[in-house]
Amino acid sequence: MRHVLAALLCAMLTLPACAAVSARDDAGHTITLPQPAKRIISMAPHVTELLFAAGAGPQIVGAVAYSDYPEAARAIPRVSDALQLDLERIVALRPDLVVVWSHGSPERQVEQLRRLGIPLYFNDPRRLDDIPDSIGRLGHLAGVDASANAAAAALRARLAALADHDGERRSLRVFYQVWNKPLYTLGGAHIVSDAIRLCGGENIFASERAAAPAVGIEAVLAADPDVIIGSAGPDAPDGALAMWRAYPGMRAVRFGNLLTVDGILLNRAGPRMIDGVAQLCARFDEARRHAMGKR
Repeated sequence: MRHVLAALLCAMLTLPACAAVSARDDAGHTITLPQPAKRIISMAPHVTELLFAAGAGPQIVGAVAYSDYPEAARAIPRVSDALQLDLERIVALRPDLVVVWSHGSPERQVEQLRRLGIPLYFNDPRRLDDIPDSIGRLGHLAGVDASANAAAAALRARLAALADHDGERRSLRVFYQVWNKPLYTLGGAHIVSDAIRLCGGENIFASERAAAPAVGIEAVLAADPDVIIGSAGPDAPDGALAMWRAYPGMRAVRFGNLLTVDGILLNRAGPRMIDGVAQLCARFDEARRHAMGKR
Protein backbone atom coordinates (compact mmCIF):
# COMPACT_ATOMS: atom_id res chain seq x y z
CA MET A 1 0.00 0.00 0.00
CA ARG A 2 2.78 2.45 0.85
CA HIS A 3 4.25 1.89 -2.64
CA VAL A 4 0.90 2.74 -4.23
CA LEU A 5 0.56 5.88 -2.12
CA ALA A 6 4.12 6.91 -2.98
CA ALA A 7 3.43 6.46 -6.66
CA LEU A 8 0.24 8.54 -6.44
CA LEU A 9 2.05 11.31 -4.57
CA CYS A 10 4.83 11.35 -7.15
CA ALA A 11 2.29 11.55 -9.95
CA MET A 12 0.65 14.56 -8.28
CA LEU A 13 3.98 16.33 -7.71
CA THR A 14 5.45 15.32 -11.10
CA LEU A 15 8.95 15.21 -9.61
CA PRO A 16 11.71 13.57 -11.73
CA ALA A 17 13.07 11.79 -8.66
CA CYS A 18 9.69 10.08 -8.30
CA ALA A 19 9.79 8.37 -11.70
CA ALA A 20 9.33 4.61 -11.56
CA VAL A 21 12.44 2.51 -12.17
CA SER A 22 12.78 -1.05 -13.44
CA ALA A 23 15.59 -3.58 -13.82
CA ARG A 24 15.86 -7.28 -14.60
CA ASP A 25 17.61 -9.32 -11.91
CA ASP A 26 19.81 -12.41 -12.24
CA ALA A 27 16.88 -14.73 -11.53
CA GLY A 28 15.10 -13.38 -14.63
CA HIS A 29 12.57 -11.24 -12.75
CA THR A 30 11.84 -7.65 -13.69
CA ILE A 31 11.75 -5.47 -10.58
CA THR A 32 9.75 -2.25 -10.79
CA LEU A 33 9.78 0.35 -8.02
CA PRO A 34 7.45 3.37 -7.95
CA GLN A 35 10.49 5.57 -7.30
CA PRO A 36 14.24 4.98 -6.84
CA ALA A 37 15.06 2.99 -3.71
CA LYS A 38 16.09 5.09 -0.72
CA ARG A 39 16.25 2.37 1.94
CA ILE A 40 18.19 -0.65 0.67
CA ILE A 41 19.22 -3.79 2.52
CA SER A 42 22.19 -5.78 1.22
CA MET A 43 22.11 -9.54 1.75
CA ALA A 44 25.76 -10.26 0.84
CA PRO A 45 29.15 -8.59 1.32
CA HIS A 46 29.76 -8.42 -2.42
CA VAL A 47 26.36 -6.77 -2.90
CA THR A 48 27.34 -4.11 -0.36
CA GLU A 49 30.48 -3.43 -2.40
CA LEU A 50 28.47 -3.24 -5.64
CA LEU A 51 26.06 -0.73 -4.13
CA PHE A 52 28.87 1.48 -2.83
CA ALA A 53 30.61 1.33 -6.21
CA ALA A 54 27.37 2.44 -7.86
CA GLY A 55 27.16 5.46 -5.54
CA ALA A 56 24.25 4.06 -3.50
CA GLY A 57 26.18 3.50 -0.27
CA PRO A 58 24.29 6.22 1.66
CA GLN A 59 21.02 4.45 0.84
CA ILE A 60 22.03 1.15 2.50
CA VAL A 61 20.19 0.89 5.83
CA GLY A 62 21.08 -2.73 6.63
CA ALA A 63 23.70 -5.29 5.64
CA VAL A 64 24.75 -8.83 6.51
CA ALA A 65 27.76 -9.97 8.52
CA TYR A 66 31.17 -9.55 6.87
CA SER A 67 30.08 -6.47 4.91
CA ASP A 68 33.40 -4.82 5.72
CA TYR A 69 34.33 -2.85 2.60
CA PRO A 70 34.54 0.04 2.07
CA GLU A 71 35.22 1.35 5.57
CA ALA A 72 31.81 3.07 5.69
CA ALA A 73 30.14 -0.34 5.34
CA ARG A 74 31.30 -1.33 8.81
CA ALA A 75 28.94 1.20 10.38
CA ILE A 76 25.81 -0.13 8.66
CA PRO A 77 23.38 -1.95 11.02
CA ARG A 78 23.61 -5.73 10.70
CA VAL A 79 20.57 -7.78 9.76
CA SER A 80 22.11 -11.24 10.07
CA ASP A 81 24.77 -13.32 11.69
CA ALA A 82 26.61 -16.05 9.81
CA LEU A 83 23.60 -18.38 9.89
CA GLN A 84 20.27 -16.59 9.57
CA LEU A 85 18.54 -13.30 8.91
CA ASP A 86 16.99 -11.15 11.61
CA LEU A 87 13.59 -10.74 9.97
CA GLU A 88 12.24 -8.44 12.69
CA ARG A 89 15.19 -6.11 12.25
CA ILE A 90 14.77 -6.12 8.48
CA VAL A 91 11.09 -5.24 8.69
CA ALA A 92 11.77 -2.53 11.28
CA LEU A 93 14.25 -0.87 8.90
CA ARG A 94 11.38 -0.34 6.38
CA PRO A 95 13.35 -1.25 3.24
CA ASP A 96 12.02 -0.34 -0.17
CA LEU A 97 14.48 -2.80 -1.78
CA VAL A 98 16.30 -5.91 -0.53
CA VAL A 99 19.15 -7.19 -2.70
CA VAL A 100 19.45 -10.96 -2.25
CA TRP A 101 22.39 -13.19 -3.15
CA SER A 102 20.91 -16.28 -4.75
CA HIS A 103 23.39 -18.67 -3.10
CA GLY A 104 23.91 -16.98 0.23
CA SER A 105 20.47 -16.17 1.63
CA PRO A 106 18.21 -18.69 3.45
CA GLU A 107 15.43 -19.53 1.01
CA ARG A 108 12.73 -19.92 3.66
CA GLN A 109 13.42 -16.51 5.16
CA VAL A 110 13.69 -14.86 1.75
CA GLU A 111 10.27 -16.28 0.91
CA GLN A 112 8.92 -14.74 4.12
CA LEU A 113 10.19 -11.34 2.98
CA ARG A 114 8.51 -11.86 -0.38
CA ARG A 115 5.19 -12.61 1.33
CA LEU A 116 5.52 -9.34 3.26
CA GLY A 117 5.55 -7.49 -0.04
CA ILE A 118 9.13 -6.24 0.20
CA PRO A 119 10.68 -5.86 -3.29
CA LEU A 120 13.49 -8.38 -3.79
CA TYR A 121 16.29 -8.16 -6.35
CA PHE A 122 18.37 -11.31 -6.87
CA ASN A 123 22.05 -10.80 -7.67
CA ASP A 124 24.27 -13.69 -8.77
CA PRO A 125 27.23 -12.68 -11.00
CA ARG A 126 28.47 -15.72 -12.97
CA ARG A 127 30.80 -13.94 -15.42
CA LEU A 128 33.19 -11.05 -14.94
CA ASP A 129 31.08 -8.89 -17.26
CA ASP A 130 28.19 -9.39 -14.82
CA ILE A 131 29.98 -7.22 -12.23
CA PRO A 132 29.78 -3.91 -14.14
CA ASP A 133 26.33 -4.91 -15.39
CA SER A 134 25.20 -5.39 -11.77
CA ILE A 135 26.55 -1.99 -10.79
CA GLY A 136 24.60 -0.36 -13.60
CA ARG A 137 21.32 -2.10 -12.82
CA LEU A 138 21.54 -1.58 -9.05
CA GLY A 139 22.50 2.03 -9.61
CA HIS A 140 19.43 2.49 -11.80
CA LEU A 141 17.14 1.08 -9.10
CA ALA A 142 18.77 3.44 -6.60
CA GLY A 143 18.45 6.46 -8.89
CA VAL A 144 22.21 7.03 -9.20
CA ASP A 145 22.60 6.21 -12.89
CA ALA A 146 25.38 8.71 -13.63
CA SER A 147 27.81 7.48 -10.98
CA ALA A 148 26.87 3.82 -11.54
CA ASN A 149 27.37 3.98 -15.29
CA ALA A 150 30.73 5.71 -14.87
CA ALA A 151 31.91 3.05 -12.42
CA ALA A 152 30.66 0.25 -14.68
CA ALA A 153 32.43 1.74 -17.72
CA ALA A 154 35.72 1.98 -15.81
CA LEU A 155 35.50 -1.69 -14.79
CA ARG A 156 34.68 -2.79 -18.34
CA ALA A 157 37.75 -0.92 -19.59
CA ARG A 158 39.95 -2.69 -17.01
CA LEU A 159 38.54 -6.09 -17.96
CA ALA A 160 39.15 -5.37 -21.64
CA ALA A 161 42.76 -4.44 -20.87
CA LEU A 162 43.28 -7.68 -18.91
CA ALA A 163 41.78 -9.73 -21.74
CA ASP A 164 44.00 -8.02 -24.33
CA HIS A 165 47.02 -10.24 -23.72
CA ASP A 166 49.43 -12.00 -26.04
CA GLY A 167 47.43 -14.56 -28.00
CA GLU A 168 50.33 -17.03 -27.87
CA ARG A 169 50.29 -17.15 -24.08
CA ARG A 170 50.37 -20.86 -23.20
CA SER A 171 47.26 -22.23 -21.52
CA LEU A 172 47.69 -23.56 -17.98
CA ARG A 173 45.77 -26.33 -16.27
CA VAL A 174 44.83 -24.93 -12.88
CA PHE A 175 43.74 -26.30 -9.52
CA TYR A 176 42.12 -23.48 -7.53
CA GLN A 177 42.30 -24.33 -3.82
CA VAL A 178 39.84 -22.46 -1.63
CA TRP A 179 40.63 -24.42 1.55
CA ASN A 180 42.73 -27.42 2.46
CA LYS A 181 41.00 -29.13 5.41
CA PRO A 182 38.74 -30.33 3.88
CA LEU A 183 39.95 -29.72 0.36
CA TYR A 184 37.60 -27.34 -1.48
CA THR A 185 37.73 -25.87 -4.96
CA LEU A 186 35.33 -23.95 -7.22
CA GLY A 187 33.28 -25.43 -10.07
CA GLY A 188 32.91 -24.29 -13.65
CA ALA A 189 29.79 -22.19 -13.02
CA HIS A 190 31.56 -20.06 -10.41
CA ILE A 191 32.71 -16.63 -11.52
CA VAL A 192 36.31 -17.47 -10.56
CA SER A 193 36.35 -20.00 -13.42
CA ASP A 194 35.66 -17.11 -15.76
CA ALA A 195 38.62 -15.26 -14.24
CA ILE A 196 40.81 -18.33 -14.81
CA ARG A 197 39.72 -18.43 -18.46
CA LEU A 198 40.39 -14.73 -18.96
CA CYS A 199 43.94 -15.18 -17.63
CA GLY A 200 44.62 -18.07 -19.98
CA GLY A 201 43.94 -20.99 -17.67
CA GLU A 202 41.69 -24.04 -17.50
CA ASN A 203 40.01 -25.02 -14.23
CA ILE A 204 40.64 -28.76 -13.88
CA PHE A 205 37.32 -29.08 -12.03
CA ALA A 206 35.26 -26.97 -14.44
CA SER A 207 32.97 -29.96 -15.04
CA GLU A 208 31.82 -29.92 -11.40
CA ARG A 209 28.26 -28.63 -11.16
CA ALA A 210 28.49 -27.54 -7.52
CA ALA A 211 29.70 -23.98 -6.95
CA ALA A 212 32.23 -25.05 -4.30
CA PRO A 213 32.75 -28.83 -4.38
CA ALA A 214 34.90 -30.83 -2.00
CA VAL A 215 37.47 -32.89 -3.89
CA GLY A 216 39.96 -35.61 -3.03
CA ILE A 217 43.72 -35.38 -3.18
CA GLU A 218 43.72 -38.34 -5.55
CA ALA A 219 41.56 -36.44 -8.05
CA VAL A 220 44.00 -33.51 -8.05
CA LEU A 221 46.97 -35.86 -8.48
CA ALA A 222 45.25 -37.59 -11.39
CA ALA A 223 44.57 -34.25 -13.12
CA ASP A 224 48.22 -33.20 -12.57
CA PRO A 225 47.74 -29.41 -12.92
CA ASP A 226 50.46 -27.03 -14.10
CA VAL A 227 49.76 -24.66 -11.22
CA ILE A 228 47.98 -24.77 -7.88
CA ILE A 229 46.54 -21.45 -6.74
CA GLY A 230 45.70 -21.04 -3.06
CA SER A 231 43.08 -18.40 -2.34
CA ALA A 232 42.28 -18.78 1.35
CA GLY A 233 41.97 -15.58 3.38
CA PRO A 234 44.13 -14.34 6.24
CA ASP A 235 42.68 -16.89 8.69
CA ALA A 236 43.88 -19.87 6.65
CA PRO A 237 46.30 -22.26 8.34
CA ASP A 238 49.97 -21.64 7.65
CA GLY A 239 51.35 -23.54 4.71
CA ALA A 240 47.96 -24.40 3.20
CA LEU A 241 49.74 -25.37 -0.03
CA ALA A 242 52.66 -27.14 1.68
CA MET A 243 50.78 -30.46 1.63
CA TRP A 244 51.44 -30.73 -2.12
CA ARG A 245 55.22 -30.82 -1.63
CA ALA A 246 54.75 -34.42 -0.53
CA TYR A 247 54.10 -35.18 -4.22
CA PRO A 248 57.27 -34.01 -6.03
CA GLY A 249 56.23 -35.72 -9.26
CA MET A 250 53.30 -33.34 -9.75
CA ARG A 251 53.85 -30.79 -12.49
CA ALA A 252 52.84 -27.90 -10.21
CA VAL A 253 55.37 -28.98 -7.58
CA ARG A 254 58.08 -29.80 -10.09
CA PHE A 255 57.69 -26.38 -11.74
CA GLY A 256 57.58 -24.52 -8.40
CA ASN A 257 54.02 -23.40 -9.12
CA LEU A 258 52.39 -23.45 -5.67
CA LEU A 259 51.20 -19.85 -5.74
CA THR A 260 48.71 -17.72 -3.79
CA VAL A 261 46.26 -14.90 -4.49
CA ASP A 262 44.18 -12.71 -2.18
CA GLY A 263 40.96 -14.67 -1.78
CA ILE A 264 39.12 -11.69 -0.27
CA LEU A 265 39.58 -9.89 -3.59
CA LEU A 266 39.05 -12.79 -5.95
CA ASN A 267 36.29 -14.80 -4.28
CA ARG A 268 33.83 -11.91 -3.85
CA ALA A 269 31.96 -10.97 -7.02
CA GLY A 270 32.23 -7.24 -6.37
CA PRO A 271 34.23 -4.46 -8.05
CA ARG A 272 37.44 -5.36 -6.19
CA MET A 273 37.40 -8.73 -7.94
CA ILE A 274 38.94 -7.00 -10.95
CA ASP A 275 42.01 -6.30 -8.77
CA GLY A 276 42.02 -9.98 -7.87
CA VAL A 277 41.85 -10.95 -11.54
CA ALA A 278 44.86 -8.74 -12.30
CA GLN A 279 46.72 -10.53 -9.50
CA LEU A 280 45.65 -13.92 -10.83
CA CYS A 281 46.86 -13.09 -14.35
CA ALA A 282 50.21 -11.98 -12.91
CA ARG A 283 50.51 -15.30 -11.01
CA PHE A 284 49.78 -17.22 -14.21
CA ASP A 285 52.52 -15.31 -16.04
CA GLU A 286 54.85 -16.21 -13.17
CA ALA A 287 53.81 -19.86 -13.44
CA ARG A 288 54.57 -19.88 -17.18
CA ARG A 289 58.05 -18.52 -16.54
CA HIS A 290 58.64 -21.21 -13.91
CA ALA A 291 57.45 -23.93 -16.29
CA MET A 292 59.67 -22.70 -19.12
CA GLY A 293 62.68 -22.60 -16.82
CA LYS A 294 62.14 -26.25 -15.82
CA ARG A 295 61.89 -27.64 -19.34
